[in-house]
Amino acid sequence: MSNESLVTLADLEAAAAGLEGIAVRTPLLAVDALIDRVPAGVWVKPEMLQRTGAFKFRGAYNFMRQMTAADRARGVIAPSSGNHGQAVAYVARMYGVACTVVMPTTVTAAKRAGAERYGATVVLAGITTIERIAKADQLAAASGATVVPPYDDLRIIAGQGTLGLEIAADLPDVGTVIVPVGGGGLSSGVAAAVKLRHPNVRVICVEPAGARKLSAARAAGGPVTLPSSSGLPDGLLGVRIGTRNYAHLDRYCDEVVQVDDGAIRCAMRFLLDRMKLVAEPSGAITLAALTDGLVQPTGPTVVVLSGGNIEWAGLLPLIADPVTTAIAPS
Repeated sequence: MSNESLVTLADLEAAAAGLEGIAVRTPLLAVDALIDRVPAGVWVKPEMLQRTGAFKFRGAYNFMRQMTAADRARGVIAPSSGNHGQAVAYVARMYGVACTVVMPTTVTAAKRAGAERYGATVVLAGITTIERIAKADQLAAASGATVVPPYDDLRIIAGQGTLGLEIAADLPDVGTVIVPVGGGGLSSGVAAAVKLRHPNVRVICVEPAGARKLSAARAAGGPVTLPSSSGLPDGLLGVRIGTRNYAHLDRYCDEVVQVDDGAIRCAMRFLLDRMKLVAEPSGAITLAALTDGLVQPTGPTVVVLSGGNIEWAGLLPLIADPVTTAIAPS
């Protein structure tokens, strides 16, 4: 993919300007309990404090603010495992337009209820991203509505990348940024933003052990479709990375690591006990990569916590499980 198909610093800055005063500028919070492991310091970027409880609001708003009024009037459709759909539904409500969210048959009650709470009509289709996108395209062809893609779009990538610009501005001497990777919207945007600001920063992508789509793409030289995926982090279980997202990560990602479910549960418990932050499995996977020893940071390190949309019934067994022991001493 050519350089013209990658987001530019100007794209990212325009997205940031559009989101100013609308999106939450989430803080960097120091993780004092890990100072012995990373003497240069660890900070988390808690996107569970973002509107709709996850980073997805950034991309959804950046996409929809660039739509024409006529296009908005025909409505929007969002294929989503949960967080993207909630974000699109929220932004659609802001603009006063109709929204349909296509979710998997396995969607959690919290994520479905979130989309419906913001006024969306929920349609269930299959269990994979590919099935949801196909259903969304079918509905759009019949209704004239616009599909808001979950990740494989430059407007979405630029919107998510505003998170990276905030990291670069708030911690100018950052040495390592750890970001989760699913379809690639967040990871590609953050990687581009951080590298365009500070080219020497290490960007490490973290994927579930049961959904190694970026690793498979890097080995093949381009996106490939996994036969299946599995694991706790439902937001990261897509079977194929986006084409545009891969192009960004091929240029800007330094390393990919995989994390298993046990480490994720430990990280969720740590965040709740020590930081008073509720993270869903997809949000805690980055901290798990650090605390499980899979990442050796260089300099001050920022861990992106992508979201916290998990209902109590789902959270309780994860944090109460005997394997969720303390990560660091008090």
